[in-house]
Amino acid sequence: MKGFIVEAIEPVTLGRQSRLVDMYVLSPFIWRTGDSYELLVRAVPRRDDEPRLKMAEIWYGTSSNGLHFEMDEAPVLFPGPGLEDLDGCEDPTVIVSEGRVHCWYTGWNQAQRTGRLMYAAGPDARSLNKQRRVLDSRPPYANPKEATVAPAADGSWRLLFEYAEDEHSKIGAAAAPDLHGPWEVIGPLLAARPDHWDNWHLSTGPVIGAGSKQPVMFYNGATHDAHWRIGWAALDAGLGQVVARCDGPLIAPEALASGATDIAFAASAIEDEDHIWLYYSLSDKDLFRARLRRL
Repeated sequence: MKGFIVEAIEPVTLGRQSRLVDMYVLSPFIWRTGDSYELLVRAVPRRDDEPRLKMAEIWYGTSSNGLHFEMDEAPVLFPGPGLEDLDGCEDPTVIVSEGRVHCWYTGWNQAQRTGRLMYAAGPDARSLNKQRRVLDSRPPYANPKEATVAPAADGSWRLLFEYAEDEHSKIGAAAAPDLHGPWEVIGPLLAARPDHWDNWHLSTGPVIGAGSKQPVMFYNGATHDAHWRIGWAALDAGLGQVVARCDGPLIAPEALASGATDIAFAASAIEDEDHIWLYYSLSDKDLFRARLRRL
């Protein structure tokens, strides 16, 4: 596989209301419904020195063009009352199937310093109800987060996720017969590469071409000092093995403002006949869309 070329990068803007006006936004998950677009995004208070009070929420918006989204007045998923997501609801991922919106997200408990992968569902994105935990934090797959959910070629499903081990962020894979689980961890998926841009940390991103002979995951990689960039890895039809991988990063932060974190982080993608639209966050606060073309 030859890879991709970035043809254009455009900012994604939000028409904000209420508390969202004063929050950072990241992890934009965007999907298309007919001629419109829908968005779930993680939002975090801008200024607060107390971590317990910097609780992430998930907000919903809609768009006619995939670039400007009008946001609701209140979040659709917010922390608690259960202990598993008492201090944060983060990093949404959506599959629309069976006439329902299925959403996986990261639940955070600050006192336990523990993340878990959670599942919510509803008839639409404004009506999500928390259902259950899908992956708990257990060695060696501690603090599972950043879910990517996609079908394998045989009709089963894969849940790709970030986890923590030996001071690294790594990528693991879980399998289930259908969207409802149960999910069984089947092992690591991608390894860090010495002397590369992704030599220390790895995290999941969106999968395109799922169910075909050549699915591709856009993933996030970083050095030890957490300078994150976006790359790609071609997977086998079962989403369990890497068959090709980029050498250098596809997207890296450019012209960062003073004090901004050096982070580009992929969250979702929409594939057209001619292009791939990759949505990502920059410096954990600004949203962008890249137009990609296969080489």
